[in-house]
Amino acid sequence: MNAIQIKNITKRYKDVTALDDISFSFEFGRIYGFLGRNGAGKSTLINIIANRIFADQGEVLIDGIPAKENMGVHEKIFCMSEADLYDRDLKVKDHFKWTNRFYNDFDLDKALELSKKFNLDINKRFKALSKGYQSIFKLIIALSLNVPYVIFDEPVLGLDANHRELFYSLLLKEFENNERTLIIATHLIEEVSNIIEEVVLIDKGKILLQETVEELLEKGYSISGVAQEVDRYCEGKNVIGYDELGGLKIAYVLGEKTALPQGSNLQVTAMNLQKLFVKMTEKGGGKNE
Repeated sequence: MNAIQIKNITKRYKDVTALDDISFSFEFGRIYGFLGRNGAGKSTLINIIANRIFADQGEVLIDGIPAKENMGVHEKIFCMSEADLYDRDLKVKDHFKWTNRFYNDFDLDKALELSKKFNLDINKRFKALSKGYQSIFKLIIALSLNVPYVIFDEPVLGLDANHRELFYSLLLKEFENNERTLIIATHLIEEVSNIIEEVVLIDKGKILLQETVEELLEKGYSISGVAQEVDRYCEGKNVIGYDELGGLKIAYVLGEKTALPQGSNLQVTAMNLQKLFVKMTEKGGGKNE
């Protein structure tokens, strides 16, 4: 099976359960949004996949091969980490050289070409780079590796708007030219909503949902109007949250739209991914209130 399979993974830190018996898959050849608030468990799972920490229970399989302490998966996956794991005293160009030695599938020429596009000074030491350029350096490494699975953990931290746009366009171009699995772990939903094909939503160490963006947006809608009318319409429906302003109310609903009552002043609108994310993670989501 060509996929990253997460099987019954649990990870605890003292009395905090960071991941609570989660199971799902990242299939090959898709762009995923791995979404969750800060502290939801995204980075913990990425670090387990990358063999930086180990799960208390469960296992990760990459193309059917157990990932834990296994050099067989070395050329299959790369995780760009939010944390700085690079030698701070080494120059950028030397980091590229070492990465080239360590990975058979690292494209050094591409890394140098991308450095020019981002105006990254390869003669600078890592520690001399601004936060934004440290992120750019890590993005260039990830984009220059020809491996089947690439995970980007909060990839645009510290990047200005132009550099963020450049990264997203390069990412899409990369996917078109060389099909693989790209996983963007982020809490900046609006920015990635037009790029990702499928959403995995994690909250408080549990997977709340995994669906294509298309299915998700078809399933969710908002209904607005006078509070009593909204409440009547929403009886028995899966409401994931409300917003209220004076006597007006907006309800966010998952499920099939039903016809509005005759003579009703209610309004139905589509729900965007950002709003869906916010409402589902405010209270754990997905339950009738």
